[in-house]
Amino acid sequence: MPLVEQLNEDMKHAMKNKEKEKLAVIRMIKASLQNETIKLGKNNLSEDEELTVLSKELKQRKDSLQEFESAGRDDLVSKINTEIHVIESYMPSQLTDEELEEMVTSTIQEVNASSKKDMGTVMNTIMPKVKGRADGARINKLVQKHLNA
Repeated sequence: MPLVEQLNEDMKHAMKNKEKEKLAVIRMIKASLQNETIKLGKNNLSEDEELTVLSKELKQRKDSLQEFESAGRDDLVSKINTEIHVIESYMPSQLTDEELEEMVTSTIQEVNASSKKDMGTVMNTIMPKVKGRADGARINKLVQKHLNA
């Protein structure tokens, strides 16, 4: 089922069950998708473009979460955690550490990377492969670890 249809179904379900927070997040996702559609001048977004929008929204929430935690705003922390949970439910399953480790090592071999100078090449090659399935910071740490070894 396409993402927009899934969002519409979940929105109806959230309205019926009076799940206000989930409903607000779904509406926000739909608005972000619509804004991206308008920005790109298209009628529909590809699956890859939808994933990019979801990833961007998730990253914003995770950044906000860190800020709220360091500021001691527990009320906002729980709200953001709820939003993150809802957004993650529309994302593809995340790669395990083992899968990610394997992808990083094979990509390093693929581009013949040997030092930190090759970091950009490795990152540019691996990011499209893992789009939406792994956090960029997590990948960055693994690539650095392997290039330092």
